[in-house]
Amino acid sequence: MRETIFKFRGLESPKIIVGPQPGVDVSVVDIGQGRVMIASCDPISFIPSLGAKESARLSVNEVASDVATCGIGPSFAMFDLNLPPQLSNNLLTAYWKSIHRSCKSLGLSIVGGHSGRFEGCDYSVVGGATMWTTARKSEFLTSSMAQGGDDLIFTKSIAYGATSILTRAFPRTVRKYLGQSLFERAWKYLHTAGTVNDSLSAVKAGIHQNGVTAIHDVTEGGSLAAILELTGASNLGGVMDVDSIPISEETEQICRLFHLDPLTSLGEGSLIIASRPNRTRRVIGILQSIGTKATVIGHLSSGTRGIFGVSSRGRFRIRYPDRDPYWNAYWRALRKGWS
Repeated sequence: MRETIFKFRGLESPKIIVGPQPGVDVSVVDIGQGRVMIASCDPISFIPSLGAKESARLSVNEVASDVATCGIGPSFAMFDLNLPPQLSNNLLTAYWKSIHRSCKSLGLSIVGGHSGRFEGCDYSVVGGATMWTTARKSEFLTSSMAQGGDDLIFTKSIAYGATSILTRAFPRTVRKYLGQSLFERAWKYLHTAGTVNDSLSAVKAGIHQNGVTAIHDVTEGGSLAAILELTGASNLGGVMDVDSIPISEETEQICRLFHLDPLTSLGEGSLIIASRPNRTRRVIGILQSIGTKATVIGHLSSGTRGIFGVSSRGRFRIRYPDRDPYWNAYWRALRKGWS
């Protein structure tokens, strides 16, 4: 990535305030008169075992969650649909209606895009989406704005995305292993996997020196990858209390069933939030008031090189995971015929 994607970026423009860089969820462009455009893009998916409606809702929330890490919700969206030839008109209608409803619920207007069926395209990635909003120059965040001395807050539970999708994709297997009570809790994860409301609520405590300094959503590579991405983007080190990173009982059981490391598994639905220490209690209080669990898991330092974990096993350096085990677990379960 450093030798290709981040190196060759087309025409350089002085209007680009935040361009492509690792660990940063959004790009920021100066549009004049003291305002900026904040944008992000991501793949969108159609996971057959989830169905058209839930796949579309999950996809919209994933892209919207990236934009919302700036502290402002997205306003506009464009979608590119590169569909498998075998996808029927009925399924396409159900998928697109769910995209429409999901955008409407988030206050998003769809302004254009591209659609087609193409040989060689297959499930589950079926295109991409770009979303954006505008703001004053002084009122947005990026994950590169965390400061030394900040507290690091983790929302919900690790491996949140892995829990939500695997439960929905293989409900019979998961229910049999977890039992009805834990299964019902895990089943609800998909409906709370979006983080737009969490980001927009957290910044009500204030931003920059007055509160939240950076937000990063947890996706591929799980909580450890997200911590390293935020701290790397902000050029900070720090110490994390690994044992304090929350994991729910249902997630623990699902990770056991699918042989997943929860710390490095898909975390869509959780956030990493950097906060000024004197505002941390306020940030956590606001999140808890909307039903979102929030836990301080560490502290950032400008005088520390690297990120170190502390646990019952001692102190160790946290390194970026080689791969996210979720993907292999998903395809392995499909090959086994789990349902």
